[in-house]
Amino acid sequence: MNYDGIVIGGGPAGIFAAITAARQGSRVLLLERNDRLGKKLLITGKGRCNVTNNCSAQEVQQNTPRNGRFLFSALAAFPPEKTMAFFEENGCPLKTERGNRVFPVTDKAISILECLQKELRRAGVTVKTARVKQILAEAGIVTGVRTQNEVISAKWVILATGGASYPTTGSTGDGYTMAAQLGHTVVPAEGSLVPLETAGQDAQDMQGLSLRNVGVKLLNAKGKVLYKDFGELLFTHFGVSGPTVLSASCHLKGDGCRLVIDMKPALEDSKLDERIQRDLEMYKNRAMENALIDLLPRSMIPVVLRRLEIDPTMQANSLTKQKRRALVELLKGLSLEITGKRPVAEAIITSGGVKTGEIDPKTMESKKVKGLYFAGEVIDCDAYTGGFNLQIAWATAYAAGISACKNGV
Repeated sequence: MNYDGIVIGGGPAGIFAAITAARQGSRVLLLERNDRLGKKLLITGKGRCNVTNNCSAQEVQQNTPRNGRFLFSALAAFPPEKTMAFFEENGCPLKTERGNRVFPVTDKAISILECLQKELRRAGVTVKTARVKQILAEAGIVTGVRTQNEVISAKWVILATGGASYPTTGSTGDGYTMAAQLGHTVVPAEGSLVPLETAGQDAQDMQGLSLRNVGVKLLNAKGKVLYKDFGELLFTHFGVSGPTVLSASCHLKGDGCRLVIDMKPALEDSKLDERIQRDLEMYKNRAMENALIDLLPRSMIPVVLRRLEIDPTMQANSLTKQKRRALVELLKGLSLEITGKRPVAEAIITSGGVKTGEIDPKTMESKKVKGLYFAGEVIDCDAYTGGFNLQIAWATAYAAGISACKNGV
């Protein structure tokens, strides 16, 4: 069969680009190296799939710290409201939760994937299992692709292979190699939205402890605030994770950074001091390790007392005013030294990829090779948690799919 175009990569961006192009009348071949589509999509949002964020296109840009301006045209053409309409109109009802996060009503990522697969079939897209080795071009114009088994001709190619995170799902950086072979600059990939490793034993001693409604600040070596947030945080065997930490990781720059946690963001220092005094009076005859049970999670108490050099067995009524004030300061600013990010393979998404300056932001077409388009995470553009990264995938895929058909090369 002759194809007008080929989409490489069967993740969200690849599937949506294929659907979009086929709906314009193109004969489209979708190539995926795995034996099934959407492996990474199925694990997003803890298996629930945070499909987009119910906000404006401008707000998506504002939540994209890396090359957000590049997305202006793509998001204007396909904002979150159009993403939501696509799924709802095609039999997958959605719901909006805290933080404007959008999920399928079923709370199952498979509902999103099944909707996409149904639309692939309806649009007449041919899906094949194959690993592409090379995108072929002559005189600066795409001519097709070479897989491990054959050469397939096409007028255009959309590269949507994802990044380098979760390599078991197929995101092994193949797209970077193919783009580089055609002369594109690839910004080195590193983890974004990735847990952070911390120095010392404190985080490990609180492993498994999840905090809600805490304030989080990421500070550089000079004490400048690089990022601040409010929400959930999780202590792990290597350091810290959770939504606030994942977003903070996008801003980690250089050595000497610290994560500072405000355990009681709703209370000013004076009000927190009053609260502590009440607890200490209530439990005045108890040991300190038992006097803070109403104030702090059980696993955090030994860490706090160790930081303040307070004997856990000391009676609460023996705590000095100086130590009490130090306790207030610690709870308003529990500091953890960041030693680095977890490996890129553990990241939710990848920071880095094909340089945005070499891609037309309106069409997603390469400025170097005519007929070559990009979509999704293979582009050097990433955002915070909350459905923003999937929205980028839908928007860039839509732009690539529409443009490839129009230009037709």
